[in-house]
This record gives sequence, C-alpha cells and structure tokens, in this order.
Amino acid sequence: MSINKGQKKYYIKTYGCQMNEHDSEKISWILTNMGYNETESIDDADLIIYNTCLVRENAELKVYGNLGALAQLKREKPDLIIAICGCMMQREEIRNVILSKYKHVDIIFGTHNIHKLPQLINNHLQTGKTIVDVLEDKREIVEDIDANRKYSFKAFVNIMFGCNNFCSYCIVPYTRGREVSREPENIINEIKELAKNGCKEVTLLGQNVNSYGKTLNRNYDFVDLLRDINKIDGIERIRFMTSHPKDLSDKLIDAYRTLDKLCEHLHLPVQSGSNRILKEMNRKYTREDYLRLIKKLREAEPNIAITTDIIVGFPGETDEDFNDTLELVKEVEYDSAFTFIYSKREGTRAARMENQVDDKVKHERFQKLTEVLYEISLKKNKQLEGQTLEVLVEEVSKNNPEYLTGRTRTNKLVHFKGDKSLIGTMVNVKIDTAKTFFLEGSLV
Repeated sequence: MSINKGQKKYYIKTYGCQMNEHDSEKISWILTNMGYNETESIDDADLIIYNTCLVRENAELKVYGNLGALAQLKREKPDLIIAICGCMMQREEIRNVILSKYKHVDIIFGTHNIHKLPQLINNHLQTGKTIVDVLEDKREIVEDIDANRKYSFKAFVNIMFGCNNFCSYCIVPYTRGREVSREPENIINEIKELAKNGCKEVTLLGQNVNSYGKTLNRNYDFVDLLRDINKIDGIERIRFMTSHPKDLSDKLIDAYRTLDKLCEHLHLPVQSGSNRILKEMNRKYTREDYLRLIKKLREAEPNIAITTDIIVGFPGETDEDFNDTLELVKEVEYDSAFTFIYSKREGTRAARMENQVDDKVKHERFQKLTEVLYEISLKKNKQLEGQTLEVLVEEVSKNNPEYLTGRTRTNKLVHFKGDKSLIGTMVNVKIDTAKTFFLEGSLV
C-alpha cells in the first residue's frame, strides 16, 4: 500500500526508553516508504502515532492526557488517523480503556508487530473500523525493517529483544516478551551498512545485553559480538545499554582493556543499596557483589564513567534501607544517575505488596538522594577542567545557536562554540568549566 507522495503527513510522539526511540525510527521508515512525509506539527498531520511506555506511571498518564486532547482535532479532521502502539498496548486492560474511553483512536498495535503497520492502516481505510492487532509474545525476529534514523553519524542497533529477569517492580517482561537474540551476522551486516553511510558510533540495545547469545544455537556471547563490531572499518565508538549486574562477566570487564572502540562508560543499574530490598526486587545480586564489580571495572579501566538507575521508596523500604543506598552512592561515586520514585505497575509482584511507602516519605528521600548525586556529579565533572577530550559533535545547542553540543567517550555532554559544519565529526575540546549536568569548553 502507498500514499500519494507529498500529500499525506505523519507525526510520531515517542515516550520511554531508547528501545522505543528506535522502534519509532522503524515506524518512520515504514511510513516514508508508504509515501507519507514527516511533520513536526501535530495539527498538520494526517496520521498521528503515539509510541507508549509502561515502565513509569508518569509516561502513562501523559499518554492518556495527550490522547484525550486529540478528540477535538479528530472532530475537526474526520479523516485523521490516530494510532497508538508500544508497551502500554501489550496490556489487555489498557487496550480496553482505550477502546471504551478514547473512541477516536483508529489503530492499536503492540511492540511485536510494527512490520504490519501498512496492513493495519489499509484495513482501517477499507473498513472505517478500529483495528486492534497485538501479539502477546514473539520469538521470531523480523529482519527486513530499516529505520529513518535521527542522526547519520550515530545509531541505535537492537541486538536482542525481551527480558527473562522478572524484577518484581518491572513490567518489561510482560510487554516486551521473553528474551531472544538476533543472529550476529544480521547485526554485523547492519552495522557495516551504517558505517558505509557515515555512521561513527553505534549503541547496542537490549533489556540485558549481558545475556546476549543465550538463545543462539552456538557458543557466541556479547563479548564475541563486541569483538566483531570492533573490527568494522568506519565505526569509531561502541556503546551499549542496559547491563544487569548479575550477568556482568569478567570477560566483558576485560573488554574495556582490549577493545579500543568500546567507550569508557557503563550504565549499571543498582536500583538499591540494601540487600534486603535487592532480594525483594528479585535482582539476584547483593550490595557486596555490586561493589566488587565496580572495583574490577575501575581496575580494568581507571577512567571509566559509571552511571546507574536507582528506585526510591520501593515497598517496605525503611530509613535504614535508604541510608544503605545513600552510602553505596557515596562509595561508588556515580558520574550520574537516573532516579525514580517507585510507582505501582499493575501486573508486577511489587504492586501487590502491602507495605507501600508513604508518598511524602518517598519525595523526602528522593530529594536527599538527588542532592548527594548532584554533588558527586559536579565533583566528578570538575576533575575534567583543563583536560582536552574527544567529542562527537551532535547538534546546534538549543539554547544558543552559536554553540554546538556533543558527547565525550565517557558520555559527558559538552557545549562549545563552533560552526554547524562540524556536526557529525570528532573534534578535540578543552574543558573550561564544569557544571553538574554538562561541560563547557573551547575547540582546540
């Protein structure tokens, strides 16, 4: 099915993680091949797609609010097609809410059947009915979907899908399905093609990249994949996320010594510094295990930047448990962290726990934690003042058109004055001033 080129426009709003961002890039590619053009104005769109997230309550509430606001636009433009996809749609109870309360939605599809979007649009246009097509789980990987990538010089690349960990607070295994790895040849060929088209940096995506390869019919793991990617001409930087501490091997830690393209940054979610809470979270490691990993990482690569995820106010968390988290943060000295106030995700074991923490207590702890984290982040950034760092230039600063922004190998955000012709290139920047969340510097 194709649309008359130049006549129809689509708008995509993405919520959630890098996996969702890359799914939206695939949706964009599909729609472009159907003849749609992208628009940044929702009012100009003939097709609106919300790609949703279920991991955090805030993202879910935003979807409902924005979806409700589209009802008036649909009345003004009856031929407008409104579609909603992503993790929220993997939950039957949420689909039922959409169907009963948001009757202006035309198409509902899930995380496993993006490739069917042209067929779903065609079915709606032919019948005028609301189309619902959601696969509960999917073991087969569709390999022929390309992506309209935001940048030509850096790219997300899925290496696996799904998750087998079933952390007690997390809905992902229920929305993304069970773990399955892509064949390495398909990944490597995709990255080689990206490199031919000017891509310098790839970020490998998976809910737990450390367990890559377990569903393959051969002895080939994540580090084997990293080694093969490290050999690809044109690729200068390799990143990945996310890692689970229980599966972080000595072999992967050693890769920071031996692979020159592997960036000196690791995102290693700890979630809590309390052994009791970690057990309740079903994380399958202890505080001591985690700290041993940090020690090994810094022995392998002294300049490594370590970032993390932390949940505040998990059911049953006491002041002592929270203080354990604070002490771990001070000991590790993270470069930065994503911090979350625990919110119930229906369908998870934690949502059924009786000893939920009071909201006021959660927010007080959250404030204490962020204050400690910000102080450490500023201290770590201050240590970079006066150093000259390699930066991949990404875009013109949103706040000042005379400035560019880019990232170091350790994933630090850097602002510096420069011409936009430098976007997509590697430059050397001397760090003049360190802030809590970014660095300021000058081209060398």
